[in-house]
Amino acid sequence: MKKESVINTKKVLVAALFLGAVSFGYAQTETVASETVANTTAQVQAPQQNSTIETLKKQIEANPNDTESIVKLATAYQDEKDWNGALETWKKMSTLLPDWAPSYYSQAYVYQSMKDDANAKMAYEKYIATVKPAEVEASKKNLGYAHFFVAYKLQETDKEQAKQHIGKSLAYDPMNAEAMKLNEFLKQ
Repeated sequence: MKKESVINTKKVLVAALFLGAVSFGYAQTETVASETVANTTAQVQAPQQNSTIETLKKQIEANPNDTESIVKLATAYQDEKDWNGALETWKKMSTLLPDWAPSYYSQAYVYQSMKDDANAKMAYEKYIATVKPAEVEASKKNLGYAHFFVAYKLQETDKEQAKQHIGKSLAYDPMNAEAMKLNEFLKQ
């Protein structure tokens, strides 16, 4: 009986090890399968995005003044993090419609994403100057951020100008925590 018990115990251990190995193998297969699906999805999405960009480029080539397609193309470039493509497209938009403020805000965003803070600051200033009085209400959050960014960049070189910008930032977006912190810092 004792010998039978030892044999059964060995069988149970072997079975457990085998099942554990099968489970482990299944888990590895599952991970590989998940990675394969993720890679395939990314590969499918990239050509779709590129085909969107190519389609928009063809539309713009056919009609260079198609501002709707230009905005869509710039946005598609941004989604792809193709900052150079996005910047050139937003610049084209601001050339076609020099009084359309969102193109300057978008340029500032792209410059900021490229870590080019000097040009981002200039683009935010251009955005601030271009927003029409009738557009202020709808643009408060963007105006608040634009003024905050300019204030942040001016804090070391022109504290008085920075204070003016941070005051405007808080007037447009009084709940901006970063603007509140900068305001307190500038008061010191």
